[in-house]
Amino acid sequence: LPQLLVVWHSLTGATRAAVQALCAAARAQGGDGLQVRMLHAAQASAADVLACDVLVLATPETLGSISGLMKDFLDRSYYPVLGQRPGLPAGLVVVAGSDGQPTLMQLRRVLAGWGMREVCAPLQLCTGAQSAAAIAAQKQLNDDQQAAAAEFGGTLAAGLVLGVF
Repeated sequence: LPQLLVVWHSLTGATRAAVQALCAAARAQGGDGLQVRMLHAAQASAADVLACDVLVLATPETLGSISGLMKDFLDRSYYPVLGQRPGLPAGLVVVAGSDGQPTLMQLRRVLAGWGMREVCAPLQLCTGAQSAAAIAAQKQLNDDQQAAAAEFGGTLAAGLVLGVF
């Protein structure tokens, strides 16, 4: 079966919620024709990336950057994956207190280095958290954000199952 792999990290719950909605929609869209794997960045490895047919990287923005555990995953995986999966379809998810652009730019540099191709617009979700208390607080996604995450997952699943990617 084709495999959609989501490597994710979440600090306050919003990225986890986005990944859960994305994966549920991907499973519903792909049915028995798709395997959807959701791996926390601490457990994911280069071997997981090498075995998938679509890769999604999902991270919160932390101090204007990729979260620490996502960075750790990328550091552990970058060179073992380098040159191994050119053209692999990929998608990016960034949950940020504002726009997430610095983190998105960093993730795109990783995909470019790996020679992978971003096959749909990134999922960027803004929590609006700006104060220290709001940033540290546990977060939930609103209905529109949940729907956007589900649409993202369904789109990737459909593209993979139908052979568009």
